[in-house]
Amino acid sequence: MEFEAIGTIRTPFTEIAEMPVQPTGAAGFAGRIELRADLVEGLRDLAGFSHIIVLYRFHRAAAPVLTVTPFLDPQPRGLFSTRAPCRPNPIGLSILKLTRIDGATLFVDNVDILDGTPLLDIKPYVPAFDRPSAPVRSGWLGKDEKQVTTIRSDDRFKQD
Repeated sequence: MEFEAIGTIRTPFTEIAEMPVQPTGAAGFAGRIELRADLVEGLRDLAGFSHIIVLYRFHRAAAPVLTVTPFLDPQPRGLFSTRAPCRPNPIGLSILKLTRIDGATLFVDNVDILDGTPLLDIKPYVPAFDRPSAPVRSGWLGKDEKQVTTIRSDDRFKQD
């Protein structure tokens, strides 16, 4: 199985440390997505959506580990119960606010992604499809999930 980057994500974050750890903690941080020129036709009709789902490769993440200590909890957790970047398939997902499109460039807000990150795919965010109906459980995050607006990344998942 092989994937090819369809573009590059540009953000103010050149180092992993001090980045927001989720888009909800990245309010006010703007970025842009530079799509490959041969794919611009695929952006047709996307401007009508306020948010997009962006899939990307954690290109500077550490090797996979199955137990991690997440940013929002001091207790070690199973990798698949976290959003840690050190995964067997280092794929990230963010829901970003789409502010405008100019040619092959998408301008986005609330970006929590490292500058230069390879883009794998873009999908429109559709609340009727993507937001589950209640009740929703947040597992171990239930008590601490509101901290995501203030927690910042450190180097714990950085590639050596």
